[in-house]
Amino acid sequence: MPALTRKPIVAAGAVAMAATLLLSAPAPARTGHGGTTNGDAKGPTEDGGDGSLTASAGGISYDRSKNGKGPKTGAIAPTGAYSPPPCWYGPAYTPAQFKKEREAVWAVDSTGHQWDLAQRKRYVEGEPYKNFNLDKAGKGYWWTGFPNPTYPPGWDKCDKETFWVDENEPPPPGLPAIDPETLAKLAYAEIRVPGTKVTLAPEAETKVNLPTWAWLDGAEFKPVSVTARVDVLDIEATTTAEPVSLKIDPGTPDAETYPESGVCEIVDGKIGEPYAKGRSKQDPPCGVKYLRSSGDGSYPLKATVTWKISWTGTGVDGAKQLPDGEFGAEQDVVVQEIQAINR
Repeated sequence: MPALTRKPIVAAGAVAMAATLLLSAPAPARTGHGGTTNGDAKGPTEDGGDGSLTASAGGISYDRSKNGKGPKTGAIAPTGAYSPPPCWYGPAYTPAQFKKEREAVWAVDSTGHQWDLAQRKRYVEGEPYKNFNLDKAGKGYWWTGFPNPTYPPGWDKCDKETFWVDENEPPPPGLPAIDPETLAKLAYAEIRVPGTKVTLAPEAETKVNLPTWAWLDGAEFKPVSVTARVDVLDIEATTTAEPVSLKIDPGTPDAETYPESGVCEIVDGKIGEPYAKGRSKQDPPCGVKYLRSSGDGSYPLKATVTWKISWTGTGVDGAKQLPDGEFGAEQDVVVQEIQAINR
């Protein structure tokens, strides 16, 4: 497997102050940021020094080496009914990490005496855990809830107190625990696809009633994928986006598209065909014909590629489907009248 780019995990409340107020388990002092999972914050390691939490407990890591490349890449927008995971539970701490994090919270008395007392009873005094389960080091992890920083509805529902899960044992039933399908949806949000500026012929400007050919660089429009993995659970999922069609919106009702639907299907890995000399009297397989001049301005032609999304993962037979995604961009097209020559 290629080297993975890692993002350390942080407790749910660290994402925002609102999460801190709503989640019963307090956050580490550091705050994650960006992305769709857990940011780039650092946390304590098993030996108590500074280091990445993912080095020893939990952590979603991403392999983006097969993602789209180039300066115009962007995230795809789901087209159908799609529910990104609003929150989930996953391994967050080793016993030593959790002890250090929780004692640091108690030391500053930021949560109140009554809450601190209840926490000590729960995690230190045996109701139900004793001394942060230090005697179980290497035999499991403390799990907590993680809200999705994009804050879809329900992000604040993972409010169960931090709990212990023995290694190779499932978390309590009924919880939205991290699993391959959740990883696949998180990987979906990490996919980046090439920009969609189409090549046109004529290029600089076109003429009224002149078929204009449109195509995309086939070398760039190939399947892309992202793999998300949780090492300590030995689970992963790979989400793949494959281009299937290009839709042309001329930017004005005074135009016709080729084909009539404006949707150019991908054929033999090609999106449209480049114009070649001698084909001026042919209708393009993908393109547009403007029926009116753009005057002193231009028309905002929009090209949108639809991507078919699927995923595979640990313990899953065959590829599973996720909603298609779209990514598009506009470009200005100047359309001039054909000048008649008076003799």
